[in-house]
Amino acid sequence: MNDILKELGLGAVNSGVYTDSWVEQPGGGELVSFNPATGEPIATVLMADVADYDRAVEAAERAFEVWRVMPAPKRGEVVRQIGNALREKKAALGALVSMECGKIRAEGEGEVQEMIDIADFAVGLSRQLYGLTIHSERPSHRMYEQWHPLGVVGVISAFNFPVAVWSWNALLAGVCGDSVVWKPSEETPLTAVATTKIVEPILRAHGVPGLFPLVVGGRDIGAAMANDRRIPLVSATGSCTMGRSVGEAVARRLGRSLLELGGNNAIIVLDDARLDLALRAVLFGAVGTAGQRCTSTRRVLLQKGIATEFTRRLVEAYESVSIGDPLADGTLMGPLVNERAVVSMMAAIELAKSQGGEVLYGGHRLNRPGYFVQPTIVRATSDMSVTHDETFAPIVYLIEVDSLDEAVRIQNGVPQGLSSAIFTDSMQSSEYFLSALGSDCGIANVNLGTSGAEIGGAFGGEKDTGGGRESGSDSWKAYMRRQTNTINYGNDLPLAQGITFGE
Repeated sequence: MNDILKELGLGAVNSGVYTDSWVEQPGGGELVSFNPATGEPIATVLMADVADYDRAVEAAERAFEVWRVMPAPKRGEVVRQIGNALREKKAALGALVSMECGKIRAEGEGEVQEMIDIADFAVGLSRQLYGLTIHSERPSHRMYEQWHPLGVVGVISAFNFPVAVWSWNALLAGVCGDSVVWKPSEETPLTAVATTKIVEPILRAHGVPGLFPLVVGGRDIGAAMANDRRIPLVSATGSCTMGRSVGEAVARRLGRSLLELGGNNAIIVLDDARLDLALRAVLFGAVGTAGQRCTSTRRVLLQKGIATEFTRRLVEAYESVSIGDPLADGTLMGPLVNERAVVSMMAAIELAKSQGGEVLYGGHRLNRPGYFVQPTIVRATSDMSVTHDETFAPIVYLIEVDSLDEAVRIQNGVPQGLSSAIFTDSMQSSEYFLSALGSDCGIANVNLGTSGAEIGGAFGGEKDTGGGRESGSDSWKAYMRRQTNTINYGNDLPLAQGITFGE
């Protein structure tokens, strides 16, 4: 552990506040980062108070004044260098992600790879911030639209993807010409400090040291950001409850919010599905990251013809899951992030049983240090209220259905709308699922699971998931302001819609 911290420039005590330089004595007190696999402390981070937050925003405003007039391809070059710096630290930063949030090493390094991939995407994007040319109805007029930097963007990230979500926002917003103030999760402050230490020398070399400030802090920092008129856009990832609080505060000041909130994702498995594919998808979707992804599989809707066989094989697969040290080779599931997560999982299991659910596998906490649990399978029905809520833990509910129509109705009949999937070899069934009559989620997959989105596509969901879109496709538009321009190169002043005035 000490070697990893040393490689990333971390010590026993670390400042969690970076403005355009590290604040050695921030005013927010101490925050101890714990390893969820052992329950032991890793290191201490000194937190920001609201005064520190104000200084971070002021630094971001100064950087924005310089950064927004730099040509976008030049901004892309800075991001390219950030991507290369992340490549050099991939193994160490990935290991720290595993140590601090509990995901296995392959997933920790995979998260850093997401950062590298989005950097590559952003570099290309820096030469593709296109606007439309529009034909004017008036003679000798030209219309077009262009996109300008928005300003200082605020990012509130969650523990389960402690660095990737920052990169989705910061690197895209960066090539768009924005600066970004980051408030990371209090569960994973060290990964945020390490990431900022990797990025900071590159920003300083290009004359914009305050481009990506960091403010590790509590709810007071999040509230300050949500209510701050200097922040035109707040991108927040977390629970639906948190998202409502942020969204309401931002809306009151007529700002923009980009919300990535809860998921209650379902996989439909029809009678004609290839069960080997579906089995692997459910296993990774429900057990990967110990069920602590917003895209984790929470419900599996099994058509009755394959329900018995699929259930038997899924229980066998769960029996083979290796649970333990997330940094050890062969481990498939690490711990939950903290004690609250364990308590929440056990409460959900008891509630499911009280509503008629049958635990087919798991359901217990493991008797060892740290926050380890058994991944759990529950046979359930769609009318059980517990299946309509998201428990951020490795619980999957198996629900039998008669038809595709019933499966789609049950899948869509929850407040959340993030990710969805169907397993079928029927073109008709798959196309129906992808149609306007099918899945109501922001992500809909055929013959692959709910978890593991690629950075090239826009990521996000509908309903209580918040409606935000991050990462690929045209998500960059969230970080810019659109301007419509009309140029009159003639000698007359015709009005639109043929209006005459004063003639």
